[in-house]
Amino acid sequence: MTMALIQNCSHHIRPIERELLKLAQQRLDRLTKPPGSLGRLEELAAFYVAMTGTMKPQVPRGVVFTLAADHGVTAEGVSAYPQEVTPQMVLNFLRGGAAVNVLARHVGVEVRIVDIGVNYEFGSHPGLLARNIMKGTRNFAREPAMTREQAEQAVSTGIELAIDAAREGIGLIGLGEMGIGNTTSSAAITAVMTGKPVDHVTGHGTGIDEAGRARKVAIIQRALDLHRPDRTDPLDVLAKVGGLEIGGLAGIILGAASARVPVVLDGFITGAAALIAVALAPACRDYLIASHQSVERGHRVVLEHLGFKPLLDMDFRLGEGTGACLGMGLISAAVKIYTEMATFDEAGVSDRVSSS
Repeated sequence: MTMALIQNCSHHIRPIERELLKLAQQRLDRLTKPPGSLGRLEELAAFYVAMTGTMKPQVPRGVVFTLAADHGVTAEGVSAYPQEVTPQMVLNFLRGGAAVNVLARHVGVEVRIVDIGVNYEFGSHPGLLARNIMKGTRNFAREPAMTREQAEQAVSTGIELAIDAAREGIGLIGLGEMGIGNTTSSAAITAVMTGKPVDHVTGHGTGIDEAGRARKVAIIQRALDLHRPDRTDPLDVLAKVGGLEIGGLAGIILGAASARVPVVLDGFITGAAALIAVALAPACRDYLIASHQSVERGHRVVLEHLGFKPLLDMDFRLGEGTGACLGMGLISAAVKIYTEMATFDEAGVSDRVSSS
């Protein structure tokens, strides 16, 4: 059932209409400014029109999905923080005290926290979407992170979250995550899906020193040698070395793209999820916007592989959806420029003189 949902969703994703890009740019060029003078803000507006398929868009209602899960590979000492930080931060999110909450309030978007695989019993907690598939992945340094069925379930869970949001009228989705150890999974996925050496895509995560990074590289390399994930089969990669939140994020991308809802990526972990999603359904790439360039070295590799130019470069390395929030603010600004700014005719302003 879960695989059927993934296949059906992927089948319904269509590339954006390039003609709409041209039509949107024609309107932008008639606005009271020199053509192209708002740079990438104009580009964002045109792509939002093409992604959503409407020439008269409204400022979208936005939601950031922050998916949380634990990682068994933390037993190998790959993180500067212990695994119990994952549920502690989830509770902080629910109280509204984390960076993503602050930035979401600033740009006027909602944060939805999803427990897709935290090793903790939250009980019934208002505001928490309980979608726990397993209490954290297994230690992929020694065995596969999850079964293929669990990987499919994670992706399917994300698809359902996105489709439900689209039915509510959500017009813009940001991605975020929380999971101690997830830069290790992301580096493993990135190495496999891009073909780059593990050392090139593995950074310092939450703040390990260079010796810790070298140990992290060695652990990932041993795991790849042990499991031999198949890059032509993204669900195999996800199951062997991935994370539940990464699978869920990939599913959100697929579900949103099938509903023509643009998705704003955050940093390295959401980038790894994008690698999985694009491998499952290449057309979903058209609905992705890269909010920023993370300090984490593998993120640059992800963005180059997918062909994205990030909107911002602010030395972020937090995750949670923080960069996505800022990107969503820029997209809302772009839509307002497109819809609220007067044309030369409307404002009674003389257009530029044509050269003879």
